[in-house]
Amino acid sequence: MIPRYTLPQMGKIWTDENKFRTWLEVEITVAEVQAELKIIPKDEVAQIRERANFDIDRILQIEKEVKHDVIAFLTNVGEFVGEASRFLHLGMTSSDLLDTANALLMKQAGEILIEDIEKFRSVLQKRALEHKWTVCIGRSHGIHAEPTTFGLKLALWYDEMNRNLRRLKSSVENISYGKLSGAVGTFAHMDPIVEKMVCERLGLQPAPVSTQIIQRDRYAEFLTAIALTGATIEKIATEIRHLQRTEVLEAEEYFSKGQKGSSAMPHKRNPITCEQMSGLARLLRTNALAAMENIALWHERDISHSSVERVILPDSTILLNYMLHKMTDLIANLLVYPKNMQRNLNRTNGLIFSQAVLLALVRKGLLREKAYQLVQDRAMECWRIGKPFKELLLEDPEITKILQPKEIEKIFDYQYHLRNVEKIFEKAGIG
Repeated sequence: MIPRYTLPQMGKIWTDENKFRTWLEVEITVAEVQAELKIIPKDEVAQIRERANFDIDRILQIEKEVKHDVIAFLTNVGEFVGEASRFLHLGMTSSDLLDTANALLMKQAGEILIEDIEKFRSVLQKRALEHKWTVCIGRSHGIHAEPTTFGLKLALWYDEMNRNLRRLKSSVENISYGKLSGAVGTFAHMDPIVEKMVCERLGLQPAPVSTQIIQRDRYAEFLTAIALTGATIEKIATEIRHLQRTEVLEAEEYFSKGQKGSSAMPHKRNPITCEQMSGLARLLRTNALAAMENIALWHERDISHSSVERVILPDSTILLNYMLHKMTDLIANLLVYPKNMQRNLNRTNGLIFSQAVLLALVRKGLLREKAYQLVQDRAMECWRIGKPFKELLLEDPEITKILQPKEIEKIFDYQYHLRNVEKIFEKAGIG
């Protein structure tokens, strides 16, 4: 069994400790590059690297007075560094620090999410192969359609998660940009070579053009990739919720020993994880919308985006991390009931082969409209009286005049519908 989800790795990224540690690394790296370029004295920068530190409580105390988080941070770091602190933040504006550090934090979070998706894909692939030939009914509009396999459902989810993985990787690449271009993006007080060298050392790319900030379409892409992954999780969860309904019961969330489903009804086994996933996916979409709202700012920058990002960046990455862990666990331990699938396949007395009958008549030369009417008449009779569809076909003289009984018999074979399953798995890269 997959171990239960634990928060620490993703949660630690968004702690004050990691945030300020990342800010400090950006500030020191800028100073070190400036020293190498002989903009500031090397010996002063050595002192900065040796002494630089911070105290979170002290930063918060200063911020209460100055009402500015970056100034509070720099003031506190200066208390550790001493006189050499005058070379910290030289030529920079607050967003040079914030946006470059945010890129590092989002990149850290994104790399964890990429790893999470890869683990989830692996479990989907394993279960798809396990149930490649587990026959079940396919449904459209919630109504029985034609036979498929449970493995094909899983293969579909695997393929979609591949697209989510590509989108997330692309978005992580596009948020991995820093900037040190100053208050309106003109490099008025900083040579662009500093930005280039700093970004290289931090594992980022320098933004080709910026204002006071990195442009927020990058953030919106990242949050949208996260929301789309959440939407796929919701899609999977919704399918499992339907399959777990008592009158269907083709698959079911694992119900652990000692687990209870209802405070009132001891018999209940509810799809609680899937329902939770459906709810949390809504939050991811809401956060993605908020990220899109952040794209349009006044002129070279306002701060209407800032408060929003303090919520949506940690919330969305932590939520998706949680959801992927929960779904990996759920799919790995999903209970599948092939006997119930077979029972449901038989529920409509063979009506699920109606298209195969229609096509057989057409291939024998009957006009499609006439063939459709013949098959539909027998299908409606089957719905009405519950007599097996095949028997009704064999009793219809218009149909048996065209199709021999052995030909009708052959139509009612699941393998006819499943003959291309192997090819689909090959197309999806599942083997």
